[in-house]
Amino acid sequence: MNKNDAKKLIQKLRDDINYHNYQYYIENNPVISDYEYDMLLKKLEALETQYPDLITSDSPTQRIGGEPLKGFKTVEHKIPMLSLDNAYSYDELREFDERIKKNITDVQYICEPKIDGASIALIYENGVFIRGATRGDGIKGDDITSNLRTIRSIPLRLQGSDLQNAEVRGEVYFPISSFKKFNKEQEKKGEQVFANPRNAAAGSLRQLDPRIVASRPLDTFLYYISYSEKDFKSQEKALETLRTAGFRVNPLIKKASDIEEAISYCKTLETKRETLDYEIDGVVLKVNSFAQQRELGSTIKHPRWAIAFKFTAKQATTRLKDIVIQVGRTGTLTPVAILQPVQVGGVTVSRATLHNFDELKRKDIRIGDMVLVERSGDVIPQVVKSISEKRTGEEKARAIPRKCPVCESDVIRTLDEVAVRCPNKQCPARLKWRIEYFASRDAMDIDHLGGQTIDKLIEKGLVDTIADLYSLTEKELLTLEGFKEKSVRNLLDSIKKSKQQGLARLIYGLGIRHVGKYASQLLAVQYHSIDELAKKTAEELTQIHGLGDKTAEAIATFFATEENIELINKLKDIGIRTKETKKEGRLTGKKFVFTGTLPSMSRPDASDLVMKNGGMVASAIGKDIDYVIVGADPGSKYEKAKKLGLTILDENEFKKVVGES
Repeated sequence: MNKNDAKKLIQKLRDDINYHNYQYYIENNPVISDYEYDMLLKKLEALETQYPDLITSDSPTQRIGGEPLKGFKTVEHKIPMLSLDNAYSYDELREFDERIKKNITDVQYICEPKIDGASIALIYENGVFIRGATRGDGIKGDDITSNLRTIRSIPLRLQGSDLQNAEVRGEVYFPISSFKKFNKEQEKKGEQVFANPRNAAAGSLRQLDPRIVASRPLDTFLYYISYSEKDFKSQEKALETLRTAGFRVNPLIKKASDIEEAISYCKTLETKRETLDYEIDGVVLKVNSFAQQRELGSTIKHPRWAIAFKFTAKQATTRLKDIVIQVGRTGTLTPVAILQPVQVGGVTVSRATLHNFDELKRKDIRIGDMVLVERSGDVIPQVVKSISEKRTGEEKARAIPRKCPVCESDVIRTLDEVAVRCPNKQCPARLKWRIEYFASRDAMDIDHLGGQTIDKLIEKGLVDTIADLYSLTEKELLTLEGFKEKSVRNLLDSIKKSKQQGLARLIYGLGIRHVGKYASQLLAVQYHSIDELAKKTAEELTQIHGLGDKTAEAIATFFATEENIELINKLKDIGIRTKETKKEGRLTGKKFVFTGTLPSMSRPDASDLVMKNGGMVASAIGKDIDYVIVGADPGSKYEKAKKLGLTILDENEFKKVVGES
């Protein structure tokens, strides 16, 4: 594959992954399995490894995906809650072991059952529980302290003195026996029943009334000390300390002297999973020695010293009743199976992904078929194959649509793409995505504007662009089903409030390809107004450290499009804040890079201090960097900075530079 072809494939993979991230984390409507998603990500990672100069800061490989839940105060974790890389075969575990041994020869593993529940982070000060949060997006989560205080296995005061000031992590779960009893009682009352114990645990923690949480038999297993004033030599010692302090630690955790012993443990535990009173979906392998963990380090998304082995997917057969077409944000048409509801691993499945029309043809899946459905990774359902032996002759193949099922535009398909697309930029399905993105928390943060409300606005013809949100009237909104005076007022107040959001949020909300949150901040600091940004050429934009060629080209193309300029002008006329006051701060013209974990500040807070004072935060080391701020466990950036003779500061020195000492 030549570099030009690699560029195209990398962009397609990024688009697909971003789409699936949005469906999973924002829409709560995933359309592919965890395994399929992991394979897309691994394919992208492999290509970016082969062509490192094509890596951009907004690539899915460079961030921790996901979003905090709404309805609770958002808090920041002391240390990011990274996700784990996955393995689906024993050979992949052996490959993981081989990667470890490139750096470390004598390694032992701690093997832990992977609890299928809801991740939590607990903070203790002077031995007292002061805060608990959900994982959220890995950087920030929801403060659910009041709910977690009701769970009896979470100690409110720790025993001993080893964990007086610490952050510990684990999983909240709903015991299977209690789950079955709970659902029966809910059915008798005519109230909501949960699909599985994991949903029951997560749903319980979302309750705003702690009394409801207290009435449910939630339990916990703790497995990690993410921060502590005392150093521990190993995961084995850390688990022992957790037990001594009063936490529940899974009794099935075992130390393995090598990878083959770890694989043997995985095989044994998989045979036991049905006998346990809690759901597990795999095994987590961790390098035991903390010194070795530090030596191995982490990527931006995964620790290199741990991996999650996922058990075999659970499967079931059912009837495929219909194949409907879903239109995505880029106009891609995706076939989706409508199934006779069936239980798969404790979950009632009625929809499953069919990926694309080429896959549909290759597998010869037809409407009316009996099909094999699996929850790959025990999570997202997909149709594996049709069972042709059970055909009656009445089954019907689903042809590729010639028109978009939403707007009836003629679809297109290029020779180098699998995707079939709707080219109509005004297609209601694509318009819905743009509005949701514009209104999202990281963009203009328009509360009370969810997917159902957007559907109603589009159906009524009240919005054709994001600018139309600002001309909505109380009279118009009251015509929408389910809208009363209070809900109308809440929405209008939120829309009005969004006019004062900063320039970086506006740039992000415009949905320019390749422009994520970090790139939006860089652009806002550099140009201070949307008009100034709109005049820049791709060549000028590439001069911004941290902005890639593809991103620069996408920005220039966006502002060269007449309809986008018309949109910007409408937003300006409406009163949207499109300028930032140009202030000369003490750090104006200075560029910073952060590496490692700072003792008392999060990376976003430290970056905000720099930008508030007129400086810029870059993602890569270069000769033009003025300051490199180094915390615990710094990466290769630290070594490169030393070689280049750059100014290196610790957190206290950094605070003096920004005037926060």
